[in-house]
Amino acid sequence: MLDPDHLLRYWTAGQWAANVLMLMHLVGAMLLGLLLGYERAYHGRAAGMRTYALVCMAACGVTILVGYPDQWFGGHVAGGALPAFTDPTRVIQGVVTGIGFLCAGVIMREGMNISGLTTAASLWAASAIGIVLGMGFYFAAIALTLLCATLMMWGAKLENQLPSHPAIAVMLRGEPGRRFTQDELARFTNDLGYRFAPGSLSIEQFGDQEEWRFVCTAKRNFKGETLCRFTDGLHELPGVAGYRVTHARN
Repeated sequence: MLDPDHLLRYWTAGQWAANVLMLMHLVGAMLLGLLLGYERAYHGRAAGMRTYALVCMAACGVTILVGYPDQWFGGHVAGGALPAFTDPTRVIQGVVTGIGFLCAGVIMREGMNISGLTTAASLWAASAIGIVLGMGFYFAAIALTLLCATLMMWGAKLENQLPSHPAIAVMLRGEPGRRFTQDELARFTNDLGYRFAPGSLSIEQFGDQEEWRFVCTAKRNFKGETLCRFTDGLHELPGVAGYRVTHARN
């Protein structure tokens, strides 16, 4: 039977001290994750600031639990001593591994476009929140939830305001008999303010038509005009029968 003293043990001075220190670790992990993710986003890579920060915070939240065995489950286990068969770290290991398979299922790739990375990271972060809460660190779990929600709501806006080189995936289909060249497309994209990525190039033949697929990165962050700026200039490239331009990361 529950009693007030039993519940209040989750909010003792020792619990508060542990939770506040965990919060400091989580904030530090978020900032470092944002910094690392910005380097990737700056170069137009698939995983950006939100993805890195979410994963970094989730990993920190799960790891920091191990340092406070005396505070597990509100300190109800004397000295943090638990029988080997009830070791919660085994459960945590199983949960993290299982969530990894679930996260892999929401990551989708269509050509050069990758989507679902932030959703996968948020699922993994949600599992970390559940683990932290299950171990009795209520304040740290609430703080981690608020940090994750803030990142998912405002992280993309922050990322768009920072200097970066967003990447776009381009498909160009030529008119019958039209033969593009790599140098021609490299000069064309450069004039529009983009850098051609030769390593991403693929060429297919459909009868007498060629279809070129490649990725290029913007020389600066054009924000909401990254795609429109490129497509508006396509009328200057002769012999284009059709095209498709999408973000190379999402």
